[in-house]
Amino acid sequence: MDYTNLLRHSAKRSRVGIIGATRGYGYTLLAQIPGTAHMDLRVICSRHPEECRHVLEEIGYDMDRVIVCADRSDIDRASGDTILIVSDYRLVMECGITALVECTGNTAVSSDAAVSALRKGINVYMVSKETDSVCGPILNQIAAEHNAVYALVNGDQPRNLLDLYSWAMLLGLPVVAAGKSSEYDFVWDRETGELTYTDGSGVTEPMPQMLDCWRYEGKETLAERRKLVDHYAEVISADLCEMNLVSNVTGLAPAGPFLNYPVAKTSELADIFIPEEDGGILTKTGVVDVFYNLREKDEASFCGGEFIIVKCENEKMWELLRAKGHVMSKNGKYACIYYPYHYMGLETPVSILLGDLMGIGTHPECRQVSVLAGVAQKDLPKGTTLTVQGHHHAIEGLVPELLEREASGDAAPFYLLNGTTLLRDVKAGDPVTLKDVDLSELEIYKLYSRGLELS
Repeated sequence: MDYTNLLRHSAKRSRVGIIGATRGYGYTLLAQIPGTAHMDLRVICSRHPEECRHVLEEIGYDMDRVIVCADRSDIDRASGDTILIVSDYRLVMECGITALVECTGNTAVSSDAAVSALRKGINVYMVSKETDSVCGPILNQIAAEHNAVYALVNGDQPRNLLDLYSWAMLLGLPVVAAGKSSEYDFVWDRETGELTYTDGSGVTEPMPQMLDCWRYEGKETLAERRKLVDHYAEVISADLCEMNLVSNVTGLAPAGPFLNYPVAKTSELADIFIPEEDGGILTKTGVVDVFYNLREKDEASFCGGEFIIVKCENEKMWELLRAKGHVMSKNGKYACIYYPYHYMGLETPVSILLGDLMGIGTHPECRQVSVLAGVAQKDLPKGTTLTVQGHHHAIEGLVPELLEREASGDAAPFYLLNGTTLLRDVKAGDPVTLKDVDLSELEIYKLYSRGLELS
């Protein structure tokens, strides 16, 4: 898309409110807003107002325009060009915003804020993937009913992948698989034989035997690589959650309950994420999946980016494209098209402007195609409290499992379980079900239930 003239003659401006504004994703968005045309920061919300002031000052906002508001009366007294700071997220919707960006990761807060905003006709841009995995279908419906936009955001993998997928659909390209690389790479130094897993630990280990499985020769190669790095590999709840979101919008099914996670180089993807009969790993097509990026020390990272695998239906056309250097399968039947990036809040203003100024974003066709469940890694006794924690938003004692809805039974969505207590024992290997915890008082559970009723 050429953005040059898209909004040049628009007199509209987006007035943005951010909940969960000072760290991580919210920080990168705050840093980008001042340089974005047609956009103004109106309000940020955090439980720590002084931290908000510090971040705004650090970024370079005009602190003479920044006001801390304790209640609605403070907001009403503030002029329209000030930047407000509030500690109660419910006040954000009272600040005259056109766009609410939700980045707390707290499902109770983000779902309540989203519903409140949408019912007021305020557009919602959801960064909290945990919330969308539970109630994205009904939030899209509520948006449509109130002439508002509900959207995932560019800068996070689900929206970037949805954009790539929709591009393929527009062109009529048959998509076999869609997915992303996991957050960290396996980086191999050919000269020293050392392997580094880029999780920030700085730990390296000698692994000269990687040379023996460096060239992809089939599933046996993947098995050899996995043996070498298996002590690093894990099923990451954030990865499965992101593919859950893509599945619910596109209708693509999970490739398997734990996804495949092959250790693969970018140049190999069109040979790996294809049907088994063609030498790949897929037992079915039309799926979402994840891989670990393997690269040499001097090669660029995939950066947790996104890919699609498409069928090559015109042999002559795709041979011309192969000659240009595009990633294709050895048999010439498939191609990999990819975005090797996701830039967090740096990209997000694009989604906000497309939604606020052009009404682009809402997916009323979104349905609960797949359910992110939690499976007990060991026997969990009655009385165990389940808590989401850590960088990957995991739950101790549970491993995430992405199931097609028809196969999920009464498994409880993973991110509905935060803060709940088991009402009975759950055996190792069993999912936590809706009967194993008391969700009856949770508003987000009611939203999830309404989403399941959508036909």
